[in-house]
Amino acid sequence: MAILEVVHLRKTFGSVTAVEDISFSVEPGEVFTIIGPNGAGKTTTLEMIEGLQPPDSGSITVGGLNWGKDADRIKFMIGVQPQSSAMFELLTVRENLDLFASFYPDPLSVEQALQMVSLTDHQGKRVKSLSGGQRQRLAIGLGMISNPAIIFLDEPTTGLDPQARRNIWDIVLMLKELGKTTILTTHYMEEAEKLSDRVCIVDQGRVVTLDTPSALIGQLTKEREIRLSLMDGEEAAKETELLAQSVDTVIRAEREGADIRLWTEHPEDTLYSLFGFTKERGYRVDQVSIREMTLEDVFISFTGKEWRD
Repeated sequence: MAILEVVHLRKTFGSVTAVEDISFSVEPGEVFTIIGPNGAGKTTTLEMIEGLQPPDSGSITVGGLNWGKDADRIKFMIGVQPQSSAMFELLTVRENLDLFASFYPDPLSVEQALQMVSLTDHQGKRVKSLSGGQRQRLAIGLGMISNPAIIFLDEPTTGLDPQARRNIWDIVLMLKELGKTTILTTHYMEEAEKLSDRVCIVDQGRVVTLDTPSALIGQLTKEREIRLSLMDGEEAAKETELLAQSVDTVIRAEREGADIRLWTEHPEDTLYSLFGFTKERGYRVDQVSIREMTLEDVFISFTGKEWRD
């Protein structure tokens, strides 16, 4: 049984339609990620699910409960890390967690929360002195302190350096091991691809596709892109490009100077033919790589655009 069901959500602000028609369901223990361009309706959708915004129409069911009748019970089931977290800057990390824990009947212990977000060594620091990554980990800790069944993470790694981002990834994976359900939004395609059980792509207030990352990538094509760079210059690359175009396994080929790009569903067979040709002619290959399709390719395919402001 789904722990969260969203059916035909719609939300307008005056003449602006923020969410046109959003429907999906989330299974217990999933990492369910919502991605889309800025202005696609991600944050508004989360705010409606979290009870912060009433939908104009549609329904939201959390663990079989709905906001109209069961708001108090749902509040104890969910934890929220919003984009702009409200923390007490002059209190320490531990004091913030202690305060938030006092609001709930069955919270995590502060020690457990500190350990989960790797802030035990910084528990005595005032919030105002924390780094960006430490603040984000504390924000997640505050969202987790109620021991919720579902936690909402709205772009938790935006603006963080790569190491701090990986620290947040570790927390998300740990929540999954604990059986928690995580609803995540992100602007980082690698993050969505690595962490998610399923990905929901939204654009212009609608769901455009929803599936596992591997299934979404598989929907695109079985083609793989091979990149080849020759040390012997443009003429050698021209001859190699002509050979590539005659190889049965090559779907198409492009060349820029001494660099060749070609697409094939059988990269091993294609490379065997190419290397046989270059060895016969005495051409030296400087670099070769096979590029797999990624979630970013899926996003561009379904929305027709890269991230937009």
